[in-house]
Amino acid sequence: MGKEKRTYADRAKYLSQAVSKRRKRLGEMSREYKGGKCIICGYNKSSRALVFHHLNPEDKDFGLSSRGLTRSWERIQKELDKCVLLCANCHMELHDGITQLPKGNPGRKRK
Repeated sequence: MGKEKRTYADRAKYLSQAVSKRRKRLGEMSREYKGGKCIICGYNKSSRALVFHHLNPEDKDFGLSSRGLTRSWERIQKELDKCVLLCANCHMELHDGITQLPKGNPGRKRK
């Protein structure tokens, strides 16, 4: 019996899984880079509830959703330096004017 060849569908599935795995890893690295918790309330239970908020929307080169996580780590870090990490509740409250960012330099680089 001859050696089986990988089909296009197999290759497409493999690539899709690889991209998904990389995005997940970069998302984890990004959240850790920004401190791993909401800078307003300290929430850190579910990583899916943590979002990146651009301090100045005009400086935004790209969004840091999963599509944004296809770029190099260096480009992602530069974009992260323009953001703060917030939980979904604090993010919505910030946009609604109910809460404010902490005083000082909330977007400072974290290691």
